[in-house]
Amino acid sequence: MKLSRKAVRRKSHAIPTLRFEQQRLTSFSGLVVFQVLFGRLDLKRRLRACFEAGGAIYHRATIVLSLIVHLLLGYRQLRDARYYRDDPMVRRLLGLARLPDVATVSRCLAEASIASIEKIRRLCRELVLERLVALALRRLTLDFDGSVISTGRWAEGTAVGFNKKKKGQRSYYPLFCTVAQTGQVFDLLHRPGNVHDSRGARDFLIACIEQIRAALPGVVLEVRLDSAFFSDEIARTLHELGVEFSISVPFERFVELKQRIESRRRWHRANAELSYFEDHWKPKSWPRRYRFVFLRTAHHRRSKQPVQLDLFEPVDTEFRYTVVVTNKTVHAAAVVRFHHGRGAQEGVFAELKSQGQLDYVPTRTLAGNQLYLLAAILAYNLNRELQMTVEPPDRTTTPTRAALWCFNQLDTVRRTLVQRAGRLTRPQGELTLTVSANNEVRDELLHCLDQLQKAA
Repeated sequence: MKLSRKAVRRKSHAIPTLRFEQQRLTSFSGLVVFQVLFGRLDLKRRLRACFEAGGAIYHRATIVLSLIVHLLLGYRQLRDARYYRDDPMVRRLLGLARLPDVATVSRCLAEASIASIEKIRRLCRELVLERLVALALRRLTLDFDGSVISTGRWAEGTAVGFNKKKKGQRSYYPLFCTVAQTGQVFDLLHRPGNVHDSRGARDFLIACIEQIRAALPGVVLEVRLDSAFFSDEIARTLHELGVEFSISVPFERFVELKQRIESRRRWHRANAELSYFEDHWKPKSWPRRYRFVFLRTAHHRRSKQPVQLDLFEPVDTEFRYTVVVTNKTVHAAAVVRFHHGRGAQEGVFAELKSQGQLDYVPTRTLAGNQLYLLAAILAYNLNRELQMTVEPPDRTTTPTRAALWCFNQLDTVRRTLVQRAGRLTRPQGELTLTVSANNEVRDELLHCLDQLQKAA
């Protein structure tokens, strides 16, 4: 439609007068979608079951739920809650007439018990398992890796460990288990920052595998690990459990592997940059042989010397080598693609830290920091659960085991859906949320609400 210049342009030189009134205005109209999601998952009742009944005005489950909402809204520090404490949509979602202040939340975190933290961990696993049961997948892929959470101050349970970005800082180093097909965090093992990646990994792996098999009998499980977990104990445990695995090998420690690479003349080509060969081998101390896949990746190194641009620009090619041990029986090229897919877990960590505030240490107590960490994971998983509920899968199982949905990140969901101005009114006694008449926002909100109600 063609518009006139008069219909488009408008002079706006005057500065409006500011007026602050107590009205039922909200900056987060999109929380109505999460209100329906929380009700469908019965989240409030299930959180209450994680804590003992107490006589406090604010139930601890309500404070944990307020932390989850706090993180969904994109706020970081606990005291940032003062910027939305009068928002009617937030209070309605939490079922409160007045939000708890910072001291109350801090005290709740400091007084958290180990038993309640373990129950919230179990709730996190249950929510993920419910989604996996609904998907009824025949093959499920688990990725295990640790991620450093640094703090500039002292906190209980922290220690100075390897930290290439913030050297010398105290940190935690939790070990995470993520599900590749849904991109959710299944469970975590909280650890101080001075432990090796493999510390407690074997028992954690076994616990995660047993819990998933109890809920999903008959599913084929796959596990991907980096070189920090390479050991006979881990490989033997996974093989005895009937789990398909691939583990990066720190082949620099084994002279035999280096000699095999140097003496190899024929490499099978996977693509323009990657070639491979395979062999059955074992370190001398291992009781059985495994399948080792040797990978060679070509990297172009640009010359720093002056070049004759009218002729050509010389580019040197160098090779970088990696080795993967596996018990999978598929073609070696399929093993390579499968193992390289574990890089998606780094994207999970990046989103959790940059948008889910996973890297924030709010208190000096270990239990309080563990509780905050679990709230961040629940907020992240609930965002994924919302998108899986309202949209069908975008893809089937891929060689790299990419997530079945093309997920929007937390920040995108906030900007496009949650952070929408609105007004709560009661015309003729009916509670009404009035939102700006934007067609895109209207269609997305109504679509989400419709799909959530159908899934209930």
